[in-house]
Amino acid sequence: MNNIDHQLAEKWIQPNAKVLDLGCGDGTLLAHLQEHLGVFGYGLEIDEKKINQAILKGLNIIEQDLNDGLARFADNSFDTVVMTRALQAVKNPQDLLNDMLRVAKEGIVTFPNFAYWQNRVHLGIKGMMPISETLPHQWYDTPNIHLCTFKDFERLCHDNGITILETVAINDDANLPNKLMRKLVKHIPNLLADVAIYRIAKN
Repeated sequence: MNNIDHQLAEKWIQPNAKVLDLGCGDGTLLAHLQEHLGVFGYGLEIDEKKINQAILKGLNIIEQDLNDGLARFADNSFDTVVMTRALQAVKNPQDLLNDMLRVAKEGIVTFPNFAYWQNRVHLGIKGMMPISETLPHQWYDTPNIHLCTFKDFERLCHDNGITILETVAINDDANLPNKLMRKLVKHIPNLLADVAIYRIAKN
């Protein structure tokens, strides 16, 4: 998680909202939202070490594999479900997205964009799976099993009756010091952004 993730979450989540954070890690985002927005939330995480770190922050954490779905939660029991950089690591992204929008009015999803230009160049020149800050693993030990792009995700939303409320394209590898670069990333996100952030809702 970085500052822009926190800033967007603050912008898109209402004060005192009920929030579910999927794959919450050490609870950094959830703790931030509780402190700044007074949200009431739960985090789902499978890594025991990260669970303990999150609990030490005073958070409500449930140990659960995201591949098991969200059946334990009733319809519309949250205002927002957040899933940061975990979509590509679950077995059935389509099912989990639909489940997110069953238990909440809106969802916030972020994932690495596999169509980022550096990944294309790496594949084209070296003929090997790319390794970067957003995709740091070797092909044989990566947790990522469903890598996708901006266009892939938007097609998935269209096919499942999911409305895209807002989209933000960011670049983790550069500070983008000038307006031209930031404008290019915004207008050509599938090529120039290495991380996609979406705010979504069910039609």
